[in-house]
Amino acid sequence: MAVVEKRLSHTFKRFFESEKAGGILLIACTIVSMALANSPLGPQYLQLWHAQVGGLSVEHWINDALMAIFFLLIGLELERELYDGELSSFRNALLPIVAAIGGIAVPALIHFGFNGGTPTQAGIGIPMATDIAFALGALALLGSRVPASLKVFLTALAVMDDLGAIIVIALFYTAELSFLYLLGALAVFVVLVVLNRLRVMSLVPYLLGGAVMWVLMLKSGVHATIAGVLLAFAIPFSARSETEPSPSHRLEHQLHWPVAFVILPIFALANTGIVIGADWAQELASANSLGILAGLVLGKPLGITLVSFLAVAVGLCKLPLDLRWRHVFGAGLLGGIGFTMSIFITNLAFAGEPGVINASKMAILLASLTAGVLGYVWLKLFGQPVASDTDMDTMDFQAPAPR
Repeated sequence: MAVVEKRLSHTFKRFFESEKAGGILLIACTIVSMALANSPLGPQYLQLWHAQVGGLSVEHWINDALMAIFFLLIGLELERELYDGELSSFRNALLPIVAAIGGIAVPALIHFGFNGGTPTQAGIGIPMATDIAFALGALALLGSRVPASLKVFLTALAVMDDLGAIIVIALFYTAELSFLYLLGALAVFVVLVVLNRLRVMSLVPYLLGGAVMWVLMLKSGVHATIAGVLLAFAIPFSARSETEPSPSHRLEHQLHWPVAFVILPIFALANTGIVIGADWAQELASANSLGILAGLVLGKPLGITLVSFLAVAVGLCKLPLDLRWRHVFGAGLLGGIGFTMSIFITNLAFAGEPGVINASKMAILLASLTAGVLGYVWLKLFGQPVASDTDMDTMDFQAPAPR
């Protein structure tokens, strides 16, 4: 019997390959940043990111401005998935959605169990996130040794996971709120949506409006990166993107490489300058670090697998034909790679507490490395595609046909 294979779209393959290469570059930048931070040049290297430019630190510009472009790309990817991808069909979307809910809720509950009622309770959002670049990069290394549907499932899961993290940031990591500026930002968003409805297909007014919305959002107290997500959904999208590229599709294509090879590496350099002091073991044994480690390494695979299993068991959704629970568990392990989004939430949760931030980042890196290695080894040993005599070129998320 032939090995099960699913035909992947050209857009998805290009996205998957860019995430793979971007993940490798992120690893290199993280190693360089940590090496510099712990070298004799460490103080100067760390001070570089705190230099003031235009009233904000370099780190602030990176985390608020450049990362808004990253969030714009996430929004565009989510829009594509909702309109023309695995999330466009309710039946297809349901499994990644429930998996993402489990992968968000269980790690958060684990962290809360360690930190509830303490000053580090604010870190509850840190283990909720999955890093798309690293997770897909690890999966890409396995190539055809895993089912194609697993790549699609993990991508949809990671996108929904990031959406959950965005919602958490907007609701729970907001500074003092200025309703006037927030209403101004929302008014700009409404104008851009109207332009969308009028079928204005030039990207120029959307990008200019997005810049204005970013400034207003920054002043509103809501994290400015949310403007990137809102802008993504204001830009016109067409399901016929493979033959007639829409503005959304064109911008997504143009942003993949700059985000993967410029913005995220700069973010890694600025945010992974972790100083490993003599008390590093004690820091990793703190309640916050243990909550992050357990949340990502244990909570992610348990939450994703168990909630998915329950949803399938009650008939809410079904597994793809070429997936088994060992594949879903492997995806859950890779979901424990937090990195970018976890570090981003760390900066918001513990602003002004450099010691807690440093310890949290150390726990994130250790957890992400552990989850990545475990996920890769598990899928290499147990992730072989399922043999089937069914033609899978048009396979959908459905249960196996009765024999």
